[in-house]
Amino acid sequence: MKRTGPTDINLRRLIRYLRKKSNEEDVKIWKDVAWRLERPRRQRAEVNLSRINRHTKEGDIVIVPGSVLGAGTLDHKVIVAAWKFSEKAKEKILQAGGEAIAIEDLVERNPKGSGVIIME
Repeated sequence: MKRTGPTDINLRRLIRYLRKKSNEEDVKIWKDVAWRLERPRRQRAEVNLSRINRHTKEGDIVIVPGSVLGAGTLDHKVIVAAWKFSEKAKEKILQAGGEAIAIEDLVERNPKGSGVIIME
């Protein structure tokens, strides 16, 4: 069977953008994130805030190639970039003093991807 990839035009655009930036900056992290986003939806990451809280410390930058869900609490400031956020997750991240941003914004801020944690 032929693999077709995601049908969401915005996700396809993001994957192309990540691959382009990976080649321009000669950085493998964006190509890895693009590959993870290209998976079938049922295999894409769904990360709860409790996991982000457990595996990060103050000031970390986290990228989630999938959805961030609102289960759990966040007790320190982190920058979280993801494909999607639930309303509760976004609210709790902002309450903790962190930032919930799109993946494109993170790439623009940090083109070399230094210090970024990929979380699945």
